[in-house]
Amino acid sequence: MRESWRWFGPNDPVTIDEIRQTGATDVVSALHTIPTGEVWDIDAIRRHKALIEECEPGLTPLTWSVVESIPVHEDIKLARPGHEKYVQNWITSMENLAKCGIKTICYNFMPVIDWTRTDLNFKLPSGAYALRFDQKKFAAFDLFILQRDNAEAEYSADEIDEAKAIFTDMSEEEKTKLTNNIIAGLPGKMTDSYGLDDFRNMLANYKDVSSDVLRKNLFAFLSSVLPQAEALGVKLAIHPDDPPRDMLGLPRIICTADDLNILFDALPSPSNGITLCVGTYSSRPDNDLPAMAKQFGPRIHFSHLRGVSRDPSEQRSFFEASHLDSDIDMIQVVKALLDEETRRSASNPDEQGIFIRPDHGHQMMGDIGKAVNPGYSGIGRMKGLAEVRGVIRALSALK
Repeated sequence: MRESWRWFGPNDPVTIDEIRQTGATDVVSALHTIPTGEVWDIDAIRRHKALIEECEPGLTPLTWSVVESIPVHEDIKLARPGHEKYVQNWITSMENLAKCGIKTICYNFMPVIDWTRTDLNFKLPSGAYALRFDQKKFAAFDLFILQRDNAEAEYSADEIDEAKAIFTDMSEEEKTKLTNNIIAGLPGKMTDSYGLDDFRNMLANYKDVSSDVLRKNLFAFLSSVLPQAEALGVKLAIHPDDPPRDMLGLPRIICTADDLNILFDALPSPSNGITLCVGTYSSRPDNDLPAMAKQFGPRIHFSHLRGVSRDPSEQRSFFEASHLDSDIDMIQVVKALLDEETRRSASNPDEQGIFIRPDHGHQMMGDIGKAVNPGYSGIGRMKGLAEVRGVIRALSALK
């Protein structure tokens, strides 16, 4: 497997030199300063690539191998008039990346917001901090802070009463913090932070967009992109919706194995693949991750190896667990990925392997109190990478 590490660019608190020290060989990155919908030109790509790959003699080189992500413009998701220019810009960016040797692209088709959490500093019994999604807090935000139109229809009477009690007990500071955690400037988000009125307006754009409509728009986008991806040898790896279920009145379409079967039945191109984000998929109890890793092995171009622990009394609530101590059997997932690599190498000895990276590590030890991108502190991810590396070495020795 190809061990990789996500880097958010020169402003990332974890530096390239520190990434080198983790033992990772590949870097996952993107041009975060380019507005969504604009072309990533070759000069900008080469400058970013040089920041990652150029190093002093004697140091271990790193390779920018995976893009996460080229954001998909909202006009494409909504199929608005004139959205074709943004599709073409996306294709041009893909072509320019391929010219620079970068041929694995993670992307998502989530409307309005990227991954969503209610707590960015949830204290664990160990004293470390994790990301958490609390369904009850989320309901309090949706119903009584955002006050989304017709939100009550999506909750039971008991859920509404419970959310109201949580909201009533919150201080103004806690309400502001919850709001910021949900809608303000998380890594990978396509805009800067914005206010509640802006957020309501963006949600309103999807008022009449069903899951079927959004899926149709995804398929139309991919129908335009995949032929060129195949010609370039580019692998596209769609990331699941996080959390993987409808929320805020927004449709979600990449949540389960059934969703992936629909995607690949419609668009069987070998360039059409997935990012197996173990943590995201496993936040639904009906997703069997070892089984999904086996079933979709040939489609896995990239994998985020992390897990979550769901609340036994409210399965929609979860926190980011240690990489080997979650609700899923990470060892069996890694075994399935190794088996897939063996299958690939049998037919193609030059197969480069599946790119993996540790994801959403705990903020711990010397990183506590430091400014970090939520979920992306250095020590916690290095711990996760070391754990996963140990599993890979042990399983590989048994082959």
